[in-house]
Amino acid sequence: MRTRRKWILYGIFLAVLFLFALYQFFAYVLRDQWNERSAAEAAADSAAGLTEIDSVRKSVWDANSIYWVVSGKNASGTDMMVWVRFTEDGKPAGGQNGVYAQEVSKGVSEKKMRQLIESSIPGVQIKRLLAGAYNGEYVWQLFCKENDKYYYRFYRFSDGQQIGEGYSLPSR
Repeated sequence: MRTRRKWILYGIFLAVLFLFALYQFFAYVLRDQWNERSAAEAAADSAAGLTEIDSVRKSVWDANSIYWVVSGKNASGTDMMVWVRFTEDGKPAGGQNGVYAQEVSKGVSEKKMRQLIESSIPGVQIKRLLAGAYNGEYVWQLFCKENDKYYYRFYRFSDGQQIGEGYSLPSR
């Protein structure tokens, strides 16, 4: 009976040790991502005076278009979107084009952009709509399914107009 209890205690100890190691691995893997996010929030707060942050999302299109997009409200309660550019090393780019802030009312909101897309492309399935940057412009990046094909399309944040024809992904 004592041997059985001893093995149960060893099993519990090993399970707890395994869960702790799994948590440490998870934290180690995501630490850089968390640090980038915190740096983006701090840069957005100082550039736009955000008092409330609603969402923080990373957008990567190419090496020159790595952005964290922070949306929230400033001190006067105005909805803002802030694009914080990052380098490939995971550091804020800084400089003249490092941070760009704009009131949502001076651009196209996510809700309005979804409505524009659904009305202009019948039968589209929006998989993801993400604010980001494309060819030096601040955009909405659409990943969608249309007629059993997947597409990336880009729409200007300022007016909702599509930029180019987008990219179709090859079928499987």
